[in-house]
Amino acid sequence: MHQTKRQPRTMGWRFAFLALVLAVTISGVVRSLWLDVYYIPSESMEPLLQGGDRILVSRTDFQADPIRRGDIVVFDGRGTFSPLNSGKGPLMDGATGLTQWLGLTGSDTTYVKRVIGLPGDTVVCCDAGGKVTVNGVPLDEPYIFPGDAPSTQKFNSVVPEGRLWLMGDHRSVSADSRSLLGAPGGGMVPLERVIGRPVQILWPLDRFAPVARPPVVGPTTQNGR
Repeated sequence: MHQTKRQPRTMGWRFAFLALVLAVTISGVVRSLWLDVYYIPSESMEPLLQGGDRILVSRTDFQADPIRRGDIVVFDGRGTFSPLNSGKGPLMDGATGLTQWLGLTGSDTTYVKRVIGLPGDTVVCCDAGGKVTVNGVPLDEPYIFPGDAPSTQKFNSVVPEGRLWLMGDHRSVSADSRSLLGAPGGGMVPLERVIGRPVQILWPLDRFAPVARPPVVGPTTQNGR
């Protein structure tokens, strides 16, 4: 009788454990191939994205329609915006990665910025009107944080092949391509480091809303970029 009573309970725990493993596996596959969730740790993309937001990121959007000026991208900043190695050791890196994967903390190496310059573009600050220009064309940037200037730091850079010039919308608090002009890569991020495009604000619930793909900014070419 004792064995008979315990067997269903044991089977129930096994079933629950297998279901949990299956759910985590499916979630891992989905998040590595199609959709992922990221935590916004700073105010650098205000007013569109605010510190504390959780966003859903599509990993496949740019496969069908390549990156354009004006797009918002989530990217791995290791080797450009941050060191390749954290220096914390594998155990700490693993624990940090778990909390980031669960959406509880932000990542020190994953960033969200707006694409201002594509490969081959010349990005300059600023023209006589105080605007950033791309290939000599002033940018109309309605997304910039109210009261911020397009940039208070002067620059004149040609974006190398395979890289992007990225800037935050809250220009006065954003560490972006402008901040790393003297660093390896000149603050410009390799295309292969782009993870995807934010498509939805998930949390907090009062900010639950889709993130529309913005219009192209700056000069256009025959391919629409």
